[in-house]
Amino acid sequence: MFKAVLLDVFGTLVVDVADISPFASFAGVPVSEVARVYDEHLWALADGAHGPAFRTLADLEASALAATEDHFRVRLPGAPVSSYELFPDAAPFLAALTVPVCLVSDADRDHLSGLLRSLGVTADHVVTSEDARAYKPRPEPFRMALSLLGLAAADVLHVGDNPDSDLAGAAALGIATAYVNRTGRPVPPSARPTYVVTDLRELLPHVRPR
Repeated sequence: MFKAVLLDVFGTLVVDVADISPFASFAGVPVSEVARVYDEHLWALADGAHGPAFRTLADLEASALAATEDHFRVRLPGAPVSSYELFPDAAPFLAALTVPVCLVSDADRDHLSGLLRSLGVTADHVVTSEDARAYKPRPEPFRMALSLLGLAAADVLHVGDNPDSDLAGAAALGIATAYVNRTGRPVPPSARPTYVVTDLRELLPHVRPR
């Protein structure tokens, strides 16, 4: 039974949808291909953005968008517009938890704080990449979360939807992991999550005190 939960935000609690269909139309390629190229640029930039070299997510996103435009040789009049909403299981899961929760998110502090307020989400602690000056799967965000909770790695469960940033990052510090896999994606053999769930509420028996 875990004493606290570390919880990813985007893709785990919050549906994050960026409308890149205009980009795909301009470039004449599938939306999935635009998303793939953008993500490759974004997370390659994030890999080097830590410590003194840290850059905010907004800055990285602007650079990744420019690189994606260069890749497809198109120019857009503005950045894609994102929309956010909670997954259906998110609010019931949070309401049922009776252990401390620390959100651990690759996000800019002001943006995430405003979004959480608008969605009515509260947590005992919040760690952003901006706070930690590093992005998951680097250890800094997870270590900051453990420090805020005053707990050891073995005491907590990290819940996330990304095999690389969430599962690998937490597991490298000895933190148990739960892979949120709502769409039945293959679980990478190297991920080795402690739990695989399709609904956050499946985790409640493991994190509620007896």
